[in-house]
Amino acid sequence: MRRLAGFVMLIMVVLSACKNKSEFTIDGKFENFSNLRKVVLYKGAVEIDSAILDAKGEFKFTVISPEADFYYISAAQKGYPLIGKNGDQIDFKADFLNETGEYEISGSGDSEKLREFNKISSRYGKIYMDIQKEYQEKVSVNPAVKDSLERVLIPRFEQNMDDFAKETIEFSHKNNDNLAGFYAMGSLDQTKYESELLRYAESIKGKFPNVIPVQDFVAKMDKLKLLAVGQAAPDFEMTSVDGSQLKLSQFKGQYVLLDFWASWCAPCRQENPNLVKQYNTFKDKKFTILGVSLDDNRDLWLKAIKDDKLTWHHVSELKQWDSNIVKQYSIEGIPTSYLLDKEGKIIAKNLRAEELEQFLAKTLK
Repeated sequence: MRRLAGFVMLIMVVLSACKNKSEFTIDGKFENFSNLRKVVLYKGAVEIDSAILDAKGEFKFTVISPEADFYYISAAQKGYPLIGKNGDQIDFKADFLNETGEYEISGSGDSEKLREFNKISSRYGKIYMDIQKEYQEKVSVNPAVKDSLERVLIPRFEQNMDDFAKETIEFSHKNNDNLAGFYAMGSLDQTKYESELLRYAESIKGKFPNVIPVQDFVAKMDKLKLLAVGQAAPDFEMTSVDGSQLKLSQFKGQYVLLDFWASWCAPCRQENPNLVKQYNTFKDKKFTILGVSLDDNRDLWLKAIKDDKLTWHHVSELKQWDSNIVKQYSIEGIPTSYLLDKEGKIIAKNLRAEELEQFLAKTLK
């Protein structure tokens, strides 16, 4: 009997040794795939391979990846993330009709962890879909309830997002020794969870040195750290509407809302009435606004200022996204705003509507 046990162990060792360490494989299968014919494997935004499903809905990929890295299987409009490295033998299975994108995977420790996070994400995603469905159904029956329904459903939506973020952060810190934790943190809203992302970046410095997405993230957070709450806002000089040069440092002694916007930016224009309201309410309490436009057409810029009654100072390089200020302040989208104290330190970021009003009312007593 001992000889038999020893023989079985030997076979297991031999089989393990026979794994191809110069590549990894994905053996996949979709159920309920009648409307699906082709699947594509991506690494980031780059297509690595594609496969036609056989009669059983099965497919296979063979990939070379010396280091663990991120991939995802694209099936029509659905994507399934995984992490693979040479030597892995990954088995993947999914129901194509599953609305929340749940799937089964084995053969890669990091991918199995990633699947755990996918289950978390799917759970909160279903809650979001249920809220959205409830809204659409009730509004379609009675459009008059739209505003009152939003007042009820928006807090539920926000609570769901907060709960998801909390569980995501917990998962990431439990898994900061593998790429699944990094993937989870990447799902957070950078604007809302900046401090958590900065702390996480510090915790993984030196890890995964050959994984480009991780190193890009750490570098990005290092740059963002210079623009975090509590830091001095970088000074700059730019041309104002009358052709004179204005420096940000000229506004020291006042609370300044540094507002990045453009005449062509619809969300910016929608927020402008609120900025006008807050400016008129608090301008006598050492509060002002400095508008930094990403326009490239002077006439449209000046027209928007006039039409929206923006009576504060404005500057622009008139170079849209090629403006130096975009790089200096790491602007990825507009509207973006920084609220500065009298010493020019950042005390809040991206406050909108009621959030801005409440913060100013509390701060400018």
